Amino acid sequence: MKILLVDDHAVVRQGYASLLRALLPQVQVSEACSGEEALQRVQENIPGLVIMDIGLPGISGLETTRRLRQRLPQLRVLFFSMHDELPLVRQALEAGAAGYLTKNSAPDVLVDAVRRIMAGHAYIEQPLATQLACHPHVGEGHDPRLAEMTQREFEIFVMLARGLPTRQIAEKLCISAKTVSNHMTLLKHKLQARSQAELVHLAIDTGVIRVGQESA
Repeated sequence: MKILLVDDHAVVRQGYASLLRALLPQVQVSEACSGEEALQRVQENIPGLVIMDIGLPGISGLETTRRLRQRLPQLRVLFFSMHDELPLVRQALEAGAAGYLTKNSAPDVLVDAVRRIMAGHAYIEQPLATQLACHPHVGEGHDPRLAEMTQREFEIFVMLARGLPTRQIAEKLCISAKTVSNHMTLLKHKLQARSQAELVHLAIDTGVIRVGQESA
């Protein structure tokens, strides 16, 4: 079985790759540090499973998954992210993911998720599955303004709502601060917000972020 692990943090990526090799000795684990590299690696050598982070520089994990699934509808993707917001979980599933797991999970949970997905099942971390069941409409874009956002705008919207400064958002997404500022202007227009504070309130009201959540 071949697994492609996609994460832009080398230490994190290599650590999880070593973990998977140790706990699943029958698998071959390759690595990619970006969505662009993941697309190239999958084209060269199709894996059975892609373990994907959401917050990648350049092409996001969500967009990478959409492109991969368009090319290879049978490809299985497990999102493995530090984020547990229901809107992001829903977007991951809509992009074609077979599962979603947070990086707070224990190693045996990751291994169980890999095994289940490779067996053809879906897997959502239990706390997230419970939240989705209890709050079926959170994150569905029930506010029509959210549906107008592109994926890139949604990523910037989430980061702004968490309080990240323009320069840090630019660094995370590998784009210029000017591009981030342009997106902010478009977001305020689309979302009918006069300030960043109003963007934060909208993010809280629609369940995109939770009060007291730390920036990442």
